[in-house]
Amino acid sequence: MAEELEQSPKNWTESQVSSWLRSIGVKEPYIEKLYDAEVDGHILLTLNEDFLTAKICMKPGPAHLIIQKRNELTNSKQKSQEKKRPTSGKTTELEQKNINQKSVQCPTSEGPPAQTSERDQDGEEKETAQELPVSTSKEDCRPRPFDQEGIDFIYVKHTVLQPESGAFNLTTPCHEFKSFSVAAALDRTRLQAKFAKEVLKFAIGCMNIRTNGTIHFGVMDSKEDAGHVHGEIIGIPVQEKDIYVDALDYIERSISSNHEHVRQCVRPPRFIEVIGRESTEKRYVVEVDIVPSVNIVNNKVYAVRLPNFKESTNKVEFEKETILRRVGSKTEPVSDKALGDFYQRVKDRDAQREEAEKSQYLSAPDFCQDLGRKLTMLMTSGKKFIEKEKWFILVTNKFSPDDLCSIDWLLNMNVFCVFDFDPDSKISGLCSRYLQHHAANMHSLQSYRISGDMTIKEFTSQLHLFEQTSWIFCNGRTDFKGNETLCDEMTWIKTKMTFFSEAVSLICKKILPKGTFQVIYLLTSPVEKHLLLTFNEFFRDMEGHEDIICICESQKNFQKWQSFAEVSCGTEALNNSSVVGMKMSHINATLQQIQPIKALVRKHLPVFVKGTCLLETQVEEQMYSLEILTVDHCDETSEDFINEEKANIEQQFYRGGRVNWLNFWLAQNKYVGEVIERDAYGDVSRLLKETLKWNADQTPVNSINIYHHPGSGGSTVARQVLWNNRKDLRCAVVKPSYSAPLVAQHAVELREYEEKDPQRCLPVLLLIEDSDREYLDDLRNELEVGINTKRIQNGTLCFILLSCRRSHDPESKCKESSLQNVSVTHKLSAQEKKKFAGKREVLEGQYEPNFILTFVLMSEGFTEDYVRKFVKNLLQGIDHDSVVTRLILYVALLNTYVQNSFISQSHCEAFLALTFHLERFRQHAFEKSLSDQAKLVFLHLRDDKTHIESIRIIHPLVAKEILQQLLGNQQTQSNLAMDLLCENVLFEHRFGRDEYLSFLRALFIRRSRISKGDEYDSFFSPLIEHVCENEKRPDKAIELLKEAFQHFHQDPFFAQQLARLHYTYEKFEESKYWAETAAKQLPNNSYILDTKGQVYRKWFQAKCKAIDNDNVPKTAQNTANAVETALKAIECFQECEKAADADMENVNSSGYFAEVEVGCSLLKLISSLDVFANRANGHSECMRYLLTDYIPKEVEDAWEPFHGRLKNLNKTMQDALEWISEDLSYFQTDISTDEEETPENPGEKRSHPLTWLAKRSSEYGKYFSESCSAALLKHGQPIPANLTPFQKRMIIYHLGGGNITSILSKLTDHRNAVCLLQSILSLYPSNPLKAKFGQRDIVNYIVAHISLNCLSPETQKVAPLKELQALCRQFPSDKRKCLPSALFLLTLLFWPEDHDTQREKETKYEIVQMAVEHMEKNYWIKKKDMPQRKRRIYTHFFLGSGSGLDKFVHKKKFESVTKGISVSEKRMKWFRGEAWKKPEIAKMLKCVSGWTEDGVVYLEGPQKKKFSMVPLHVPSVPHGNENITFYLGFTFRGPVACNIVVQK
Repeated sequence: MAEELEQSPKNWTESQVSSWLRSIGVKEPYIEKLYDAEVDGHILLTLNEDFLTAKICMKPGPAHLIIQKRNELTNSKQKSQEKKRPTSGKTTELEQKNINQKSVQCPTSEGPPAQTSERDQDGEEKETAQELPVSTSKEDCRPRPFDQEGIDFIYVKHTVLQPESGAFNLTTPCHEFKSFSVAAALDRTRLQAKFAKEVLKFAIGCMNIRTNGTIHFGVMDSKEDAGHVHGEIIGIPVQEKDIYVDALDYIERSISSNHEHVRQCVRPPRFIEVIGRESTEKRYVVEVDIVPSVNIVNNKVYAVRLPNFKESTNKVEFEKETILRRVGSKTEPVSDKALGDFYQRVKDRDAQREEAEKSQYLSAPDFCQDLGRKLTMLMTSGKKFIEKEKWFILVTNKFSPDDLCSIDWLLNMNVFCVFDFDPDSKISGLCSRYLQHHAANMHSLQSYRISGDMTIKEFTSQLHLFEQTSWIFCNGRTDFKGNETLCDEMTWIKTKMTFFSEAVSLICKKILPKGTFQVIYLLTSPVEKHLLLTFNEFFRDMEGHEDIICICESQKNFQKWQSFAEVSCGTEALNNSSVVGMKMSHINATLQQIQPIKALVRKHLPVFVKGTCLLETQVEEQMYSLEILTVDHCDETSEDFINEEKANIEQQFYRGGRVNWLNFWLAQNKYVGEVIERDAYGDVSRLLKETLKWNADQTPVNSINIYHHPGSGGSTVARQVLWNNRKDLRCAVVKPSYSAPLVAQHAVELREYEEKDPQRCLPVLLLIEDSDREYLDDLRNELEVGINTKRIQNGTLCFILLSCRRSHDPESKCKESSLQNVSVTHKLSAQEKKKFAGKREVLEGQYEPNFILTFVLMSEGFTEDYVRKFVKNLLQGIDHDSVVTRLILYVALLNTYVQNSFISQSHCEAFLALTFHLERFRQHAFEKSLSDQAKLVFLHLRDDKTHIESIRIIHPLVAKEILQQLLGNQQTQSNLAMDLLCENVLFEHRFGRDEYLSFLRALFIRRSRISKGDEYDSFFSPLIEHVCENEKRPDKAIELLKEAFQHFHQDPFFAQQLARLHYTYEKFEESKYWAETAAKQLPNNSYILDTKGQVYRKWFQAKCKAIDNDNVPKTAQNTANAVETALKAIECFQECEKAADADMENVNSSGYFAEVEVGCSLLKLISSLDVFANRANGHSECMRYLLTDYIPKEVEDAWEPFHGRLKNLNKTMQDALEWISEDLSYFQTDISTDEEETPENPGEKRSHPLTWLAKRSSEYGKYFSESCSAALLKHGQPIPANLTPFQKRMIIYHLGGGNITSILSKLTDHRNAVCLLQSILSLYPSNPLKAKFGQRDIVNYIVAHISLNCLSPETQKVAPLKELQALCRQFPSDKRKCLPSALFLLTLLFWPEDHDTQREKETKYEIVQMAVEHMEKNYWIKKKDMPQRKRRIYTHFFLGSGSGLDKFVHKKKFESVTKGISVSEKRMKWFRGEAWKKPEIAKMLKCVSGWTEDGVVYLEGPQKKKFSMVPLHVPSVPHGNENITFYLGFTFRGPVACNIVVQK
């Protein structure tokens, strides 16, 4: 090499570039790709990151490294001088010394020192292997076992064989290396001559000194390319193997006598494949073994004429005959001088050879390993049993039929996924056998590609990774019609290796934490190249081999595997983690003995006819959203496991762990004492017994609710109920985070499993824990739909939902509905105290009190004083400065404020900076790292689904007390929260990251909700409120949220909270900044736009307050700023309204409500200006300004930018009020309190929107009407004659007649209602038919008459029905232009009466039919994509037994039937149909007859026309075609059928 490295790298060759890349730590596959792309020094200088990532397919990290290091190299002359320089010719003495020193320093584990010998035996280029800096990370490897037939062996590219060697004990082969890289590309003649020359030279040398030897072609000797080290395996391309085999025909031509001896001693060439990590070209090391057996070579000396291809003559010529011998690591000719001595010592050499051969055959017999024990230790990580919760990943190839008969041990394992290299596996392999017992999902390697915007949680959920085994076909699948084809080895490496690598990386680095899983290589047939390559992927991503086991029956199959895998982890380590030579049937028997459950478990479910049926495991796994409780649950647990673990299981429960089925099973079978039954257990059992009694009015889905204090044992009570009813009912626990439709589907399948008749099945008892009311409603709804489609007979109980929810006041919930709700509190009854005292005595005799802490606390009733003393005692002597104490504080903070929070053990290990030498001692090492106090307060949990371990404080009340006592007066919770937020080790830790971040997010954002079981409704998260109110540090709260905003990648919801917090403390400029920041990121989120509006609204209120406090006359000048802010608020709320209307998945009406409120406040401000308030005609002047083009001089200039918007105020407010009225007309108005993070504050949820609307409509009317006229009317005075139609309309608004909802609300609020309605009607023209009414006026006029008639039927002022019908004819004939309220009145007023003629009935039905058609369309637009039960249609009137207007019965008239019970129970009684049965209702309502066809309700119209009706309660519709009777209701969707009864 001509150029020195200290000069510009511009002149480097491709090899020099490769060497430099190795020296900076770039992975070999990337180096090979750049070498293949012919990247030399000149090209290196022009590279950029885009080229490396796009063309070379590099990951961004290595690409960035190369560019950065390249730039450093070119920019720094000093650094480039420090690089080793290649030399041409001989090295100087000093340089040679440096080279030798480097060789010595290179540790042997990293590969042998490179040889620097300058031998020139064959005229090839002279270059030492030490000229450029080379990677010191090359691994050693073993040579192929010498002279053994049938060995399947491979070499790994760039690994290093031990240096060339001389004769040692004659039977241990000496080795010689030839790179042969130039010769391998020669033509046949030249190649054979070159190969034969090297082989014969080496062979004769070995035979003459009687030593075994191997010559290797494709291995670097000491004078090859500078980028490699001596002994490095490179391989050579072999096009035709016979070229090398036939080359040995030179033996006969090169050896004159005894050539048959040479034939016998020189073995045929062997071709050992070389595997590169990402190499796509087949390469081999060609090896020839020399075995000079004494019976062949005895008393002989061999001479050879070596063949040589002469370029000058273009033919092979033979050198003169020479006797050769091995001297050290070289083959040399015997000189004439030494020839005599050489011949004399032939006999000695023969004797030595004979002795060596004898001792070889007399070696000790093979030592027999205890493979059973080794297998047990590997599978259990040194424990007595295989861990129940450990996940296993299998990598396997083709199974023989015999081996498939011995896989029972596999069926009991938690198999996470199988990487299967057998394309026939689903037809005749392991997969087909596994599917006979378990459910599994078929995947390809591409299935494990995760898109950038998907979280790990979403990905695992999409692939059902923790529910069913994932079966990954790695190389084709013959039974599949899709694009899953079988590839040869090279194509697989090119096309699928990357996918495999990504899949392994995803599983090992993001899905399963280290220590929670084991990889088992199950090699049951010959190992192919691509299967070998997989080992490196696991080894790299699992950071070692500790959790990788290889099980292989065949020594031959193992040898090839071993030759590859030992490169990564060393021979000894590999042998220690491999079980070789054990039959599959023996493995099967051995492993079944150490499994915690018996093999091939048979589970049973109860059936309707009182027997049991077998529950197949794969069927159970297909119902993965349910944890099914079987009749013989836990019976499969092995006796040995019980005896070993029973104390731990009991202790974990009494320390505060959640009860599991084994606790009940152990108690039932007398292995441990009984689990105490609390009083609530008896209450639930009684309710369940009542529910199970047959009743004709029984609903198909019934509910029992358990409300409990956190940590009071509610879950234990619920599970006890399931356990004790598992033999009589089908019982299951609903697993968290599955959708209601999926759970319902699985529940219906469970109910009908193995039952003949869907009408005759046992009810299913479903336990749902910690879910909100909305989810329960969804689930109930889905179950009812499911039952409905199955046409189950009415009165059949199908499902009982046992809901178990946290509540801070369980007793009040119990009082609300004693027939449905049961409470569990920390407080013990007298009877419970006795039970707990007795049990405590027993447990304290068995365990130390420290190990049953939660039980001790529970038996004391969790009194504040006791908890305080208890924690004080617990924390004695704690080291406040230790990292473990800090961890306790962090966990306590989360547990105090975020329900059900925890920190994964993996996070804790990272935080404590623990490193583990051996994975099997991980748990032990973790626990050892904890302080005594931490050991006592931390409870170790395991996720039921993922089995990932985590920790929390033993009880939430203990967590709260720990926080108070450890922080004391010195530290604040805000500082602690800031520290937690800034703990990057925890924040960035990759395992369990989604959960951790969700808890952290909840800590800062989630508000308290009574409906979610919290103590109160909060305006901010409880932590933020604590910082603001208890610590009195709002600035710190702001600082916390700002930090969180940055940490959570500028999450707009944190910006929203910051806006709210700032305006709470009247920091409006900052508040505006944060609201705009949030809105910029989510411009279509109505809730964020609402917050933006609230900023200006609060700002406007503050400005008004400031003006009032100044006590100066209000002028246009000093109010201009406030008016501008109010208009900006209205503008923001209008944006919010648009976004809310466009959002099809959420309903947010807050913009409309807020717009009206700001409008009213603005009108109040305007009317209080001096120019309008302090003059005789001030109000008229104000109205002229707001309603006409007139602008008073006093406001002309100051309000110049606002005139247009202020004059539009009347219309925009009226539109908003109309929208609210219409929305309330459609849907039920008892707003659910389970909404999360939606309106601005709980007060603004407007739980009484009807009252609000009546009040605000009246206020709006007051500002725009002559207030004196309204006052006169209220006292029954006559109306002034000079009022304009507009003024009259505004007075109507003021009196509460401005919209349909306000008018109908008077039916509920009877105070002065008749008088008000009469006054309202008196404002309308005396002959309304001739007056030119708008639609809204007609609607309001008619509804006022109907309402007045409902309240006072005897009054003379009510217009007759016919007159109102005539008025309706003024509605647009194009019904698309009709208001929904107008269409509603058409159905109501034109509903046919019994005394109508046939002609009249036909006309009326036609009008009703047309109106209903358009109502239905409007309804679906209004309803959006919301579930029906979330937006229940509201029924305003029912068809009564009277005539004319008397036939309309308002709903409020018979609500006295359900007086005195809670809203939720009242709604249920109506919804389920119980209230309809009351005799009072039968008197009031008219019973209509009709029929059902295929689940549709029909009413008979004139001329036998069918008129379809919507049933108010779908499950009440009979399944067959039946004659029915029902009551008729009128809604904004059209007429509905209520209380459907089949006619006998």
